[in-house]
Amino acid sequence: MIGPKCKKCRAVGEKLFLKGERCLSAKCGAVRRPYRPGVHGQSKKRHNKTEYGKQLLEKQKLKWSYGLREEQFERYFKKALSKKGVTIDHLLQMLEQRLDNVVFRLGFTPSRGVARALVRHGHFLINERRVTIPSFSVKKGDVISIRESSKTKGELKDIPARIKNHELSGWLSLDREAIRATITGLPKPEEINLPFNLNAIVEFYSR
Repeated sequence: MIGPKCKKCRAVGEKLFLKGERCLSAKCGAVRRPYRPGVHGQSKKRHNKTEYGKQLLEKQKLKWSYGLREEQFERYFKKALSKKGVTIDHLLQMLEQRLDNVVFRLGFTPSRGVARALVRHGHFLINERRVTIPSFSVKKGDVISIRESSKTKGELKDIPARIKNHELSGWLSLDREAIRATITGLPKPEEINLPFNLNAIVEFYSR
């Protein structure tokens, strides 16, 4: 079944990997139906977009990739704009520091969506304290672990195999035996490999 997440990828004409491993298989909705959703999606051609349309598209890609609502994304952008330095770098740093994203980056889950659900259900600990807020912002020195009672449940029981050869970002450290991670620094722009035109997002909000 092709659900809402697949429709988002089809709408922007690009894989956003919202379903994790499924997006790499032949079952991927964007592969099975490589055209826009809707009754006219298959027949209607993609017209050349205006500059505004291109900027909007890049904003949607980034927003959907991190699983954010419009108002959430705007709050992050406004906060990034208020900081000194490069706005888009601050924005990416804040998005990367979200707990649901960190759980995903550690290889604990196949997608940010799964990570978000597992965080909400209280399966993860920060410095030995249970945290159920996906948007919780981790900081340098924080230790992320899994509740002992959760280690054999659902997606969580597959973590040892999933992280065995998982490549980590430079700001994360992982004890693969204990399944315990430490935030060793802050994410750097060059470590966040996103195939989007990030400057277009700044231009979108600068209108």
